[in-house]
Amino acid sequence: MISLKQLQVFSSIARHGNLGLAAEELFLSKGALSQALAELERRLGNPLFDRVHPRLQLNAQGRQLQPLAEEVLSRITDIEHLFDDSAEPSGTLRLGASQTIGNYLLPRLLARQPGLQARVCITNTHNLCEMLARFELDMALIEGENYHPALVTQDWLSDEMLIVTHPNHPLTRQRTLSLAQLEHYDWVLREPRSGNREQFDRELLPRLGTLGNMLELNTLESVMQAVEQGLGLAFVSRRAAQDRLATGRLVVVDVNIQLSRTLRLAWHKQKYHSALQRRFISFCLQQGQG
Repeated sequence: MISLKQLQVFSSIARHGNLGLAAEELFLSKGALSQALAELERRLGNPLFDRVHPRLQLNAQGRQLQPLAEEVLSRITDIEHLFDDSAEPSGTLRLGASQTIGNYLLPRLLARQPGLQARVCITNTHNLCEMLARFELDMALIEGENYHPALVTQDWLSDEMLIVTHPNHPLTRQRTLSLAQLEHYDWVLREPRSGNREQFDRELLPRLGTLGNMLELNTLESVMQAVEQGLGLAFVSRRAAQDRLATGRLVVVDVNIQLSRTLRLAWHKQKYHSALQRRFISFCLQQGQG
């Protein structure tokens, strides 16, 4: 009979691709993990991983088992807390968030749910989608496009995008500009594959002509701090820049065009939604309607 421990071991190794990290997560020795995995593979009559040193990579059989194992483990967590005195779902939610959401929206969401336990990873949309596909996260809040066929998304919030700069930048002396007038100016941009950069490359870059110097940074906060130091123009979310705009540390460069995007909730198509995850999704959607 397949045991709960074997499924836990399989699930952890599948997510981490590494015996050492899985052993740390489960508080077991590498030997105990190897033994449990070997017994599971023996009972199923198939190997579940390709051994590509130093990693264990899921093979076709492992990929078939992964969503089923994740669902069983999530359902067991729900059962364990089914008759808790508290009406609140228990457990820990593994959340991912892209930069604007993770730094400027998610803290407020979590503050409104003080009982929620969460482990949060903040990185760009491309990385989050890859993590969701490997079941490393329960869900993610993303600002870029999802191109991964294994994932589904739910529209959440609208977001306005702005071109901003230092208040003493030469362009701030003009009230309204065209995009063509931004040619040859320096820019501070997010890294490729971030949702922010994908939108810049898709909607602005073809209309800007030749850029001046370009500085790439992999966090939104560092982008805005660089612009505060006079290093160029940036393309950022109003939600992220609102405090700096209110205090005059950054100003909007008005190019007389509307640029928007949709923030989304994302998860794996085959991901079982635990009671905790269902409650968090419902809460997020309620906040989006407010």
